Amino acid sequence: MTSSHSAPLVDLRSDTVTRPTRAVRAAMLEAEVGDDVYGEDPSVAALEARVLELFGGPGSRLGTALFVPTGVMANHIGLRMTAGPGEEVVCEADAHIVAHEDANLAWHGGIQTRTTLTERGQLSAEQLRRLIRTPGPYVVGTKVVALENTHNRAGGTVYSLEQLREIRALADERGVSVHIDGARLWNAHVATGIPLAEFGQIADTLSVCLSKGLGAPVGSVVLMPADKREEAKVMRHRLGGGWRQAGLLAAAGTYVVDHHIERLAEDHANAALLADRLREQGIRVSAPETNIVMIEVEDTAKTVAGCRERNILISAAGPGVLRAVTHLDVSEKDVLEAAATIADYA
Repeated sequence: MTSSHSAPLVDLRSDTVTRPTRAVRAAMLEAEVGDDVYGEDPSVAALEARVLELFGGPGSRLGTALFVPTGVMANHIGLRMTAGPGEEVVCEADAHIVAHEDANLAWHGGIQTRTTLTERGQLSAEQLRRLIRTPGPYVVGTKVVALENTHNRAGGTVYSLEQLREIRALADERGVSVHIDGARLWNAHVATGIPLAEFGQIADTLSVCLSKGLGAPVGSVVLMPADKREEAKVMRHRLGGGWRQAGLLAAAGTYVVDHHIERLAEDHANAALLADRLREQGIRVSAPETNIVMIEVEDTAKTVAGCRERNILISAAGPGVLRAVTHLDVSEKDVLEAAATIADYA
């Protein structure tokens, strides 16, 4: 097969590489726009209202939604709404907010993170009961428990509704907030059947990404109590996230929310197929719960380089581990080709 790095056959590095479909592009071209810094972009307002509706509506725990450029910004704003300088966020040790967000909570917010490593990237109520600290003289008190659902570095693992409800009850008991990093919460919803509104009853703040599996070109939404909206807008602007005719992007977000959520089941099926085919070749892989497959190989650099030569792009997730992520630009045929190629170099 001829190598062509500019047009790879299969790109499994991440679901962030998805490209807008023709229908998404059409929605962007037809979008009604205004200046969002002035609060005058109708397409932004429509997206925020739509996402809020999915997670329970204005009367729910999450009373408002804010469109922001990135997932990192969405997490940062959400956490800053309930924690400040000299306060503490508890999360899993491989959580995206501590592993991949450039220490922004410490850099911009003066917020301390305290972590514990878990087997599947998931914190239990029992673990949190030991971790949450009550503030006092010379004691940094826990303000927020942050959960990642699905958990990226653990291989797209999903919290059960029972786990989430137990954590919510503990948070209420201990007087702390719950933030859900829901970059791939859409995948968790499709994999478990948990209604999105149920997540809205768990979290005090919550972020969702539009540009991963859903396939919008850019953007995330952060949800929070209604009385935090103006503070969050100031924070967004302070971080450089005040945008003007953002309706072009918001229209893409609304389209994918309305049309691309249920199709995530195809990505989950393709991830399972990839895992099965690799396992048949004697390769150790995780059992994917959603669209992420963790693959054990002896030499990650060799496998990544060999696959690239045959137009299969895949990421090294750590020593001896590759990460493959299925998405709307990856077909069943692509998965079978990728599995054969990975097996040749593993």
